[in-house]
This record gives sequence, structure tokens and C-alpha cells, in this order.
Amino acid sequence: MIAFDAKLQTVMDRVHAQHAAQDDQMRSYFRKRFERGGPTAMAFDDDMEQFFSDKLVALDRDKAEFCYQVCRALRASRVVEAGTSHGCSTLYLAAAVRDNVGAPARGVVIGTEHEPAKAAAARKNFADAGLSAYIELREGDLNETLKGLTGPIDFLLLDIWVDAVMPAVRRVAPHLRPGAVIIADNTVQSREGYEEYFDFIADPANRLTTVTLPFEGGLEFTVRT
Repeated sequence: MIAFDAKLQTVMDRVHAQHAAQDDQMRSYFRKRFERGGPTAMAFDDDMEQFFSDKLVALDRDKAEFCYQVCRALRASRVVEAGTSHGCSTLYLAAAVRDNVGAPARGVVIGTEHEPAKAAAARKNFADAGLSAYIELREGDLNETLKGLTGPIDFLLLDIWVDAVMPAVRRVAPHLRPGAVIIADNTVQSREGYEEYFDFIADPANRLTTVTLPFEGGLEFTVRT
């Protein structure tokens, strides 16, 4: 486990605990979706949107720590996160950028969040952790919020519903520097939803290679060559 400063660790622990407290509700919800033979569990429909409107859906702690370590190894200074929610994983990314560059003017994590209430909760967590200066949270549809993005981008985290994966990738991929890393969550658990992503990786024109890491649900480690 990584030792973060006390202020940041307190916020991380709080958000992870809030997420854990919702686990039983989420498991029950998905079990019922499978049992009634409706849409696939990860198809983001109106019912799911309503259910998850107040849910954190935070990246697992081990995955978030892995993202921190990768960003440190890359010396990442420009990071994009698709799917911020309450900002749990954003804190790990911003901590890595801070530890890499020192002054906020030298690095940034660009986050995206569609739900206003979640964006407000995320901003409070950023402030409580002392990392607001390293984070630019863009609120709204990512097709709009990621317009005008500039590179080079060192790292992209895709922790978002599978329906939104490719819109995010198409916005960010042109700005990835050689050696940049994309991390995509739940690529085994939601393999069907990621089919277009894997087709995109397989196209030589996109200059990407990938490996699936054995985290729970699968974690895709993709590199821009």
C-alpha cells in the first residue's frame, strides 16, 4: 500500500468507504437485471442511469494505486480521466502529477463528469485533499468537454460506462504521445461492450499494443507505440 500524506489519505479512505458501503446495493441491482433477462448488465439505459445517479462507482483501491504508480513511472504531467464520479481515482492521478511536477502550473489532470451532483462532490473531495490546483474538472457530455483537447497526453484512464469508451478514446487518442498509456477498467467482465475498443487497438494505423492485466474484472494496459 502506498503511503500518501495524511490529508490526502483521509479523503481517499473516506471515499473508498463510501463506495464499499454501496457494494451490496450494486450487486443486488445487477443480479436482478440478469435474472429478469433484460439488457446486459453493463448496458447504460434509463433504469441504470437513475440507479447510479447517487452511486460513487469508484475504481478499486488496488487499481487506483496501480494507476498512480504507472503515472509516476511515466513522469506524467498531462493526464485525462473519462468518468470522474466523486473523484476517487482522480485523487490518485492528481497525486502522481503533483509528485512528478511539483508546481500546479506544470501539470494537470483533466477529468470529465456528466452528473452535476457528482461533479460537486468531486470538487469538495479535491479541495479537502488539497489537490484542486492540479485538477481541471469538465462538467457535461464528454463529446463536448473533451473538444479542443491539446497534447501531448501521457496517460488516459477509462473508468466509464462502455457506451462512452469509444467517444472518449476518439477524442483523446490523437493527442497521446509515444509511450503514453491507456488504462481501461473491467475489460474482461464487460468484454462484449469493449469489442469496438479492441478493434480500434488492432488497427495498425492507431499504433497501439495491449495486454489484459489480472485485476478483478480485468484491467487493460494499452501503450501508444
